[in-house]
Amino acid sequence: MTTATTATPPGTPAPDTERPAPRTAPPARLRAWVTRAPLLPALVFLIVVTQLPMVATLVISVFDWNALYPEARAFNGLANYGEVLGDPALRKSVLTTILLTVTVVLVSLVLGLLLALLLDRRFKGRGLVRTMLIAPFLLVPVAAALLWKHVLYNPEYGLFNGVLHWILGDGATQPDWVAKMPLGAVEASLVWQWTPFMMLILLAGLQSRPADIIEAARIDGAGAWQIFRFLTLPHLRRYLELGALLGTVYIVQNFDAVFTITSGGLGTANLPYTVYQTFYQGHEYGVASAAGVLVVIGSLVIATFALRVVSSLFREEARS
Repeated sequence: MTTATTATPPGTPAPDTERPAPRTAPPARLRAWVTRAPLLPALVFLIVVTQLPMVATLVISVFDWNALYPEARAFNGLANYGEVLGDPALRKSVLTTILLTVTVVLVSLVLGLLLALLLDRRFKGRGLVRTMLIAPFLLVPVAAALLWKHVLYNPEYGLFNGVLHWILGDGATQPDWVAKMPLGAVEASLVWQWTPFMMLILLAGLQSRPADIIEAARIDGAGAWQIFRFLTLPHLRRYLELGALLGTVYIVQNFDAVFTITSGGLGTANLPYTVYQTFYQGHEYGVASAAGVLVVIGSLVIATFALRVVSSLFREEARS
């Protein structure tokens, strides 16, 4: 039995069939706005909190503005910046800031590396030791400075003089540590607080070393010093750079330790403290704002290098 089929004669148009209209995709710009819309409140808040004060500081920095004589306020262009760069006290505070920052960063990096090498080994109670070593970094900066000023440095009841009295007896000298070594006192408190930060960064770098390469070096007869010098230290180069840059960004802006321990006296006034002194004690709003702008510019330059180091670390991790 055959089934008859009807052939469509040539030239006859095909019957109309109802097809659904193709769904048009939303424009790319609309999709981008829909994706970014939830972030807009956070962006607006960030602009209001950070950028508007910066704009106000820039505006004030080009005015001759003394709070004691508000009627005499006048626009003076870049004269405040010239006064900041030409003021001997401000130049000295810049040198103090550089010395303080370099000392604290280098000593913190060395101590942080030694502690990271210690914590990279397995031993009983390693978790407790790690927690105790991290604790100084978790303290409020003012609280840490007060701890060093009163609990350790105080010439009458401080721990340092108490140890000297316990070891040497009643004839032991009881020095005033802050008066004897003011900048060293500030540096010691900052090193104590920032060493855990360096330790955490370097410990992360140590734990990211390829174990097979280390094991192969040991099989080939390499000693501990050779492994550290030729394998561990090159691997930690990026982490050392990152710790140095981030530490520099924060310590350049440090105000708490200088204000709490020495109140900026005895040659310890760094740039942030000098800005504070100019603003709140000298009432020179324009000069203080110009100095603050210069501090921000310097911090941004350092932060740019830090971000490049972080990006290179991420790229290396992605390639590996």
